[in-house]
Amino acid sequence: MSLEGKIALVTGAATGIGAAIAKKLAASGATVVGADSAWHGDGNSPQIERIDCDVSDSSSVDHCIAQIASHHGGVDILVNNAALAASLSPKSFEEITSEEWMRVMTVNTLSQFLCSKAVVPSMRKKKWGRVINLTSGTVFVGTPFMLHYTASKGAIVAMTRSLAKEVGGDGITVNAIAPGLTVTEGIQGNNGYSNEMKAAVIASRAIPREERAEDLVGASLFLASEAANFITGQILVIDGGATFH
Repeated sequence: MSLEGKIALVTGAATGIGAAIAKKLAASGATVVGADSAWHGDGNSPQIERIDCDVSDSSSVDHCIAQIASHHGGVDILVNNAALAASLSPKSFEEITSEEWMRVMTVNTLSQFLCSKAVVPSMRKKKWGRVINLTSGTVFVGTPFMLHYTASKGAIVAMTRSLAKEVGGDGITVNAIAPGLTVTEGIQGNNGYSNEMKAAVIASRAIPREERAEDLVGASLFLASEAANFITGQILVIDGGATFH
């Protein structure tokens, strides 16, 4: 599945799932721009063009998209990956402050709205585009102690389905990928995710092992490709068979 000639924007591409998807799209021929506000060092992916962007801020997003348009003519493939996830720790909903709730909603949900809004006009002109949103399998199982996170990801499911119907007539598909608990660098460094919790997640899967960022790249490539021309508004759960949706 070649993406030669396509321009892809992957948000939250500095580490974890975003970095893995960005590398896969680049290896498949796309020109990939990674947007993040937390780039570290020189990195090990010279094929990814870095751009500093706070995807929860409309002016920063607009500036980012304007730069891409100037250099490349616009975005063909948008992967809305940036989110607060690994930095969050499980807690009861009574412990979640209104400030934390709004921060999660802003970074996880508003960002996907802002980025989609910024790139869709150029996709409409080309009569071709791909929007791939990252949601979460927590939406389908009602994971406790992560109410703000789960609610933000549930909103993305609804947004995906609604936007697909708005832009489908312009040759744009909108789909979402719903991972299970993925063991990224951030999750490994978060003591809120105990070994017992991780073991329980693994035991719930038909394929009983840890989920890695690399487990998500194949689906991302497929949804970005011509092979997925007639697939839109869908939520693809990738969690090793813990959730059948």
